[in-house]
Amino acid sequence: MSSLQNNIAIIPARGGSKRIPGKNIKLFLGKPIIAYSIEMALNSGLFSEVMVSTDDAEIADIAKKYGAKVPFIRSAKNADDHATTMDVINEVLGFYKSERKNFDYACCIYPTAPLATAIHLKEGFEKLKNKNLHSVFPVVAFSYPVWRGLEIDASGHTKMVWKEYQNSRSQDLKQVYHDAGQWYWFNPKEITNTLFTEKTASVILGEEEAQDIDTTSDWLMAEMKYKMLYNK
Repeated sequence: MSSLQNNIAIIPARGGSKRIPGKNIKLFLGKPIIAYSIEMALNSGLFSEVMVSTDDAEIADIAKKYGAKVPFIRSAKNADDHATTMDVINEVLGFYKSERKNFDYACCIYPTAPLATAIHLKEGFEKLKNKNLHSVFPVVAFSYPVWRGLEIDASGHTKMVWKEYQNSRSQDLKQVYHDAGQWYWFNPKEITNTLFTEKTASVILGEEEAQDIDTTSDWLMAEMKYKMLYNK
């Protein structure tokens, strides 16, 4: 695909991570984790603009080192714990609009998604464009049927959340998926308040192709998966 396509990759990477200090630029197998998202976007040939939205000077310097643009520093309002991904996206698109630059499609790529691949990114883009969708993002099937989920009540007793499935075979239960937390393709003409609409579709990933990274254990698991996938 041509790199001249009029699409933007938005990588939101604020400073001040609490659970994993310096998370967005912490070394992942020897390279800042944000570098994986930047390089994937640049090498995919899907974007005319690859930018990082950040409030942090160190993140901005590293982002530029790996080839991303940082055309402005994120506002304090959109850099606190209450700012949503959509707030950041709207700030970015608003900036480019003020510069008289509009894009046909946009993709928000998280900075901590080293397992994301250009192959799935392209698959998502083709779905978005060819099926006239509002948004597309990757999902992963829950490894255990959620319908057999348990809860513990106030008295400490363990109970099934959905008792009607107590005797159901797992293979007879409907498959349920969760967000892989890697990227979100969207049509900026249709998306203003939420990335999830009635015209949203997904790309299904294998369990080994995604990892939520919120704790040190998550980080180590992501590195193990990366090594397994790429024989590192």
